[in-house]
Amino acid sequence: MFPVWRKVNFVRAAADIFLLPQKRVQSVCSERRSPCLSLTRRCSGRRFNVPPSAEFVARVSGIPTMAKLPYRELADGLDAAFVGVPIDTGTSNRPGARFGPRQIRVESALLRAYNSGTRAAPYESLVVADIGDVNVNLFDLKDTCKRIREAYRKILATGCIPLTMGGDHTIAYPILQAVAERHGPVGLVHVDAHADTSDVVLGEKIGHGTPFRRCVEEGLLDCNRVVQIGLRGTGYSPDSYEWSRAQGFRVVQVEECWFKSLAPLMSEVRAQMSSGPVYLSFDIDALDPGFAPGTGTPEIAGLTPAQGVEIIRGCRGLNLVGCDLVEVSPPYDTTGTSQT
Repeated sequence: MFPVWRKVNFVRAAADIFLLPQKRVQSVCSERRSPCLSLTRRCSGRRFNVPPSAEFVARVSGIPTMAKLPYRELADGLDAAFVGVPIDTGTSNRPGARFGPRQIRVESALLRAYNSGTRAAPYESLVVADIGDVNVNLFDLKDTCKRIREAYRKILATGCIPLTMGGDHTIAYPILQAVAERHGPVGLVHVDAHADTSDVVLGEKIGHGTPFRRCVEEGLLDCNRVVQIGLRGTGYSPDSYEWSRAQGFRVVQVEECWFKSLAPLMSEVRAQMSSGPVYLSFDIDALDPGFAPGTGTPEIAGLTPAQGVEIIRGCRGLNLVGCDLVEVSPPYDTTGTSQT
C-alpha cells in the first residue's frame, strides 16, 4: 500500500482482507468498467462505492483518498471505513509515521478493483469509503489517545469496521479501548518485530512500546486468543517475550517463520481465534527492512512480503472487528527500494 512500503501485491492482498466480509463474486455487471464512483449490482439493488478505473481516469489525477474511494465525513451507512491516525509522538527512535496515512493514500492509487489471485471483489460486497483522519494533538500524546478513543467510539457506534492507517503503534491502545467497549475483550493477531508489552519507557506508560501491556491491564484482550508473529531482535532481558507467554499469548518468533510458508500457522491461528471478535494489528517493521525500510525501528531478518500476504490472507473467515497498519515512515524510504 505505500511509498514506504510500496509492496503493490502485498497491498492488494491487504485490501482484500481488510474490506470484510470478502465474497468471491463471479457475476459480471455491465457497469463494471464505468469510471463512476458507484456501482449497482442487479442481484441486490444495493449501491456500492467503486473506485474509478485507471483505464479511464489517470491515477495521478484527483484527490488522493485511500484507493481513490469517495471521501465521507462520517462512517454512517458504511460497512467499513479507512481512517488515518497521523501521529509519531509515541516513537522511541526514528519519527515520520505521522506522514504514513497521507503516503499510504497516495500509493494506494495503484490498487485495482479485483484480485486475480484470490478472485476477491471487495467493492462488490460492501460499502467502503475514506473518512479522513483523526484530529490528533501532536503536542500531547495523552490527549491524542483521548481523541482517538472518542473518534473510534463514534465510528464503531455506526456498525462500521475501522481500517486504520497509522501512525505509530501507540494508536492500537486507544483504538482497542473503543473496540472492547463495543465488542468486549477481543482476540488479537499482532504482526510485529517487537512485542510492544513494555511497562514503562523513559518514565512513560504510554508509547509505541507499551500498548498491549496497557490493553491487558484494562481487560481489553482475550489473552487466550492472542498471537504475536514475527518477533525478533535484541532485548532488555534474556527472554523478551516471557511476559507475553505468562499472559497466555502465543508467541511466534521470527526464527519459526524462516524459509517456510505461514499458511499452516494461519490455519492454527484461525482455530485459536474461533468465532469471537478479532483485531488485526500489523506493524510494517514485521517485514524485513530489505523489503520495507520505511519504518522507525527496523530489525534485520524479518518476514518476507510473501509471508506477510500469507498472514493477511490467512485471516480470511475471522470475525475481524477492526485492523491497523502502523509505523509506516515515508522519510526512510526515499530511494524507492520498497516500490518494486
